[in-house]
Amino acid sequence: MTEKIRETGERVTIRTVAEDAGVSTAAVSKVLRNAYGVSDTLRSKVLTSIEKLGYRPSTAARGMRGKTYSIGLLLTEMENAFLPKVVRGAKEVFGAANYQVMIGVGEAQASIEQSLIDSMMDMRMDGVLLVAPRLTGTVLAGYAAKTPLVVIGHHEPSAETFDTVNSDDVAGAREAVCALIASGYRDIHMTSLSQRRFDMPAGEGEVFTMRETGYLAAMQEAGLSDRARIWRLREREGCEGPPLTDLLKVGPRPEAVFCWSDIHALELINLAWSRGVRVPEDLAIVGYDDTPAAGMPIVGLSSVNQQGADLGRQAARAMLSRIEGRTTPEHILLEPALKTRRSSGS
Repeated sequence: MTEKIRETGERVTIRTVAEDAGVSTAAVSKVLRNAYGVSDTLRSKVLTSIEKLGYRPSTAARGMRGKTYSIGLLLTEMENAFLPKVVRGAKEVFGAANYQVMIGVGEAQASIEQSLIDSMMDMRMDGVLLVAPRLTGTVLAGYAAKTPLVVIGHHEPSAETFDTVNSDDVAGAREAVCALIASGYRDIHMTSLSQRRFDMPAGEGEVFTMRETGYLAAMQEAGLSDRARIWRLREREGCEGPPLTDLLKVGPRPEAVFCWSDIHALELINLAWSRGVRVPEDLAIVGYDDTPAAGMPIVGLSSVNQQGADLGRQAARAMLSRIEGRTTPEHILLEPALKTRRSSGS
């Protein structure tokens, strides 16, 4: 059969695989879906034929019948070293369920994100997983009415039509700032982003706004509200907000800085070193995300670990249950933990 296909250029179909393996098309379909109850013998026979024949399921055809076994995964950007952990966790779960993952990058722009989601839906993907989108809850709900939707990095526990999976960003920020206070620091500033949405109810919003809430709560609890200052820095060139270098120029300089992300924290350590500011002797720094660079001995950045891979796994499991018909919303919070290193003087 293999030689005949090579000679004629005939397209290999699920029927071709079934004939070669000596089983029914329904059996082949069960193996492709990783369905419950498939014996090891049947799986081995079908997979052997698939490999021998070079069979590739037609996504378009599967979409016409129902599922395409493909998921759209939309990232806000590529620069954040934390995101590969999330992607790895999600792909681990989707791969075990025989789902393909197609990744798009929204460049932190709502218009690009919407265009990519529209394209994913046009391709009949079974669901869309968003990581730190810049879309409002109203826009997300509109998409969720058309396709299963799960969101990481967007706190909206009141959402009824889509699921959210997050680190407890308020608790993580509070823990980081409380650790600085316990080490004797009082003039503690925070870096965050300039783009904010003020129309969100309390307890909802993007991750950096939730971390701001945790920072302010810790400062208030310690009686340090009058010393709190949030630097709303530009996200990239061309955006509103001052550059990070301005923080080192202010007088008097703060004793410590809690950064909403390792993106700012690692840059701040580098800027401090280049200007002769010692870390932590002159300036203590704590980040968020516990990216791989934070743990390097030469860097030694204290940072909040928010279990990136587990965020991805939990979101993927939520997506699969949505695809299978679940309609009751799930809003999952994972407990973060501060990883203390030398940058915070602890």
